[in-house]
Amino acid sequence: MDPTARRRTVLIATIAGGLILLVLIGVGLYGLIRGPQTTEPAERTPTDGPTATSPALVPAEPEPVVALGGPEEFAAAVAEALFVWDTTSGYGPADYAQMLADVTTDTEADAAASDVRAYLPTPEAWAQLRTHQTRQWITIDTIEIPTAWEDAVAQAAPGQIPDGTVAYTITGTRHRTGYWGTDPVTATHQVAFTVFLTCTPEQTSAPPPADPATGTCLLLRLSQLDNPLR
Repeated sequence: MDPTARRRTVLIATIAGGLILLVLIGVGLYGLIRGPQTTEPAERTPTDGPTATSPALVPAEPEPVVALGGPEEFAAAVAEALFVWDTTSGYGPADYAQMLADVTTDTEADAAASDVRAYLPTPEAWAQLRTHQTRQWITIDTIEIPTAWEDAVAQAAPGQIPDGTVAYTITGTRHRTGYWGTDPVTATHQVAFTVFLTCTPEQTSAPPPADPATGTCLLLRLSQLDNPLR
């Protein structure tokens, strides 16, 4: 082969390899913002204004989970605590996990902590997400007691499932937003999971009698993400 032609071939191959590398880096950054389970294409929305589910309304810091109220309200609060976070807040995944640890039963504390960690980015992933100013939140579609739980309760021996224990399967959409370079990028992913909790009815000596729909609730366990009870 002519030396000039050989140099031209090598140059073309080098340029092509560099372009492939840049594409791979871009895809990696894009996937980082989307998260490992996101399959929907990202949508660039540089002109969108704040909405009810926009990152403008994501709290600037981890918020305590309110344990008072009904079990369904508590399950929704757990979902918010799991999915609402902001890597630009100055806090890390451990800070967000602590909000759930504060409302977890002592008997299931270690197991529940492991469940929660599986929903949050690792410290290493968090550091990379922070470079993209990534924020996350959730919109909840349904909160229902799954049929599998109702069957389990019906078949359980007396005392096997403590009073006040219930499971809620939650479905919704996880939203993420961040920046790829200077371009705003958003991505969504459908999620489903089950929250296991226990609630103690509020006790009062004054009439009317205690309402079983209100009281103090605590987190027991979480199912794997996208592997809920049905």
